[in-house]
Amino acid sequence: MVADYKKGITPNPDILCNEKIKFGAFMQWALKEGADIVATGHYAQVGERDGRAVLTRGADAGKDQSYFLYRISSEDLAHVIFPIGGMHKADVRIRARAFGLPISEKPDSQGLCFVGDVSMHDFLCRFISVEAGDVFDTKGILVGRHDGAALYTVGQRHGFTIGYGNQKSEDVPRTSQYITAIDTVRNTLTVSADRNDAARKETYLRDMHWITTAPKFPLRAQVQARYHETPIAAVISQTEKGIVCSFDALHIASPGQSLVIYDGDACLGGGVIDVFSGR
Repeated sequence: MVADYKKGITPNPDILCNEKIKFGAFMQWALKEGADIVATGHYAQVGERDGRAVLTRGADAGKDQSYFLYRISSEDLAHVIFPIGGMHKADVRIRARAFGLPISEKPDSQGLCFVGDVSMHDFLCRFISVEAGDVFDTKGILVGRHDGAALYTVGQRHGFTIGYGNQKSEDVPRTSQYITAIDTVRNTLTVSADRNDAARKETYLRDMHWITTAPKFPLRAQVQARYHETPIAAVISQTEKGIVCSFDALHIASPGQSLVIYDGDACLGGGVIDVFSGR
């Protein structure tokens, strides 16, 4: 995770945690110790297709966590249950209160569980240099300052103090801009007020994972480039240079994040967003 931030790309540590720890080392240990199944509190469900276990969305669309689970295999899913995957969060809290569970009113978890009660800025400062730097517009004109290039994500909408020339600080407006490029070597950001400047029509994917078997290409499906975004239509193709996702319309896809592929409510798998293949 730290290595990716240092490169100026934003990783999905929650996804890696599920793959390597919860459904990796822990699950292997549990089955070795004689467990038949592993149960977790994810809002997702296990279905069946062609005699194999498949991952499907949770019943509560606002809490669905299948995006974070796309790197699980069908073989592992055969030993997994998600007891609350068919419930809505409000109903889970009602059940928890009825059972007198002390966490019934606990706020929803935010951030990374293994980072602890510190900000991402403070956490990253333990490993890499996070210093304020310059913000440029798409014409290369200096327009403001940022808190540390590694803290931002391509496509992120963020408020910056934007000013030109010799404007006094009190006269400089703070406006929302979309980050179009990150340079962690120079510690600079490039921004634009136009959302389309941060969007692309295509992107390469790396580290592909299919829950069952790889599909036939080209594959028309729905994809999510970020958790909680509305899925959009796209075509996944195999090219000489690798796997390419072509969106039906311009879309923000941030390098380092995961692009998860769906067929309706069934999660097929996905990959990590790599360099852009075209506008």
